[in-house]
Amino acid sequence: MLKYIVQRLIAAVPTLLGVAIVVFMMLRMLPGDPARTIAGAQAGEADVEMIRHSLGLDQPVGTQFVTFITRLAHLDLGQSARSSQPVGQEVMARLPYTVELALVAIVLATAIGVIAGVIAATHHNSRVDYLVSAASLFGVSMPVYWLGLMLIVVFAINLQWFPAAGADQPLSFVLPSFTLASFVVGLIARMTRSSMLEVLRQDYVQTARSKGLHERVVLYVHALRNALLPVVTIVGLQFGTLLGGAVLTETVFGWPGIGQLLVDSIFARDYPVVQGITLTFSSLFILVNLAVDVLYAYVDPRIHYGS
Repeated sequence: MLKYIVQRLIAAVPTLLGVAIVVFMMLRMLPGDPARTIAGAQAGEADVEMIRHSLGLDQPVGTQFVTFITRLAHLDLGQSARSSQPVGQEVMARLPYTVELALVAIVLATAIGVIAGVIAATHHNSRVDYLVSAASLFGVSMPVYWLGLMLIVVFAINLQWFPAAGADQPLSFVLPSFTLASFVVGLIARMTRSSMLEVLRQDYVQTARSKGLHERVVLYVHALRNALLPVVTIVGLQFGTLLGGAVLTETVFGWPGIGQLLVDSIFARDYPVVQGITLTFSSLFILVNLAVDVLYAYVDPRIHYGS
C-alpha cells in the first residue's frame, strides 16, 4: 500500500505542472492591465510602472514563466500583489474555513443521502421511492447561489434564526453547509438507491433472509456494506469538488475561505494568489482521490494494490 501511495504521489507531479502551465497562460490572456487595476484609476504612470516592475510584468512572458516554475519547485508561491504577504501564508489562513465547511457539508450530505437511498431502495416503486427520486432531482438541479440567497431571505432575514454571513459562531455553518450539501445529497441518494437495488437481488442477501436474520441486519450489515463501494467513490469525488466548488457558496454567505479569496483576487488581478489557490485546489483534489482509492481496500477486502 505504501508503495502504491508513493507511486500515485509521484504521478501527481506532472498533473500539477500541467495545471500550473494552464493557469499561468490563461491569466496572461485576460484583457486589461493588472498593474493599473492594482494601482487604481487615479494612480500616475510612474506608480503603475513601479507595480508592473515589482510583479515582473515588464519581463517577457517566457522569463515570467521560468521564474514562476523555479519558485514553484522551491514551494514558493510568491507574494500577493495587493497585500505584499506570502501567498502560502494567505492561503493557509483561509484554507481551514473552506475545509471545515466542506467537511460539514459532505458529512451532512452523506448521512441524508445514504439514508434516503436505502429507504428508496427498500420501498422500490412506491410513493416513498418516487418522493426520494423527485427530491434528489430537485437537489441536483438547484443552483447553489439561488438556493443560498433564498435561505438567507427566509432563515436569516425573515425568521432571523441563523446569521446571514460570516463564520464567527457555530450557527454560521448551518446555511452555507446546507446550501453546499444540497447538490451532493441528490447524487449520493441516487447512487445509493441504484447500488442497493442491485445488491438486494443477489443470492447472498436472499440466503441471509432465509436464515431468519432480522431485516435491519440484512440491510445494513450484508447489503449496505457491499453497496457502499460506488457510494464511496461519489462521496470522495464530491468532497474534492466541494473544496474547489465552494466559491459561489462562500461568496453568497461572505464565508472567509479560499473561494472568497479567489474571487477577490481575480477581480484585483492578483496573479500570484490566483495561481496559488488554483494549485492548492488541484493538490487537495488529488489527495482526496488518493484517499478514496486507499479507502476502497478497507471497504472491500478483496481489493489489493500492488503486486
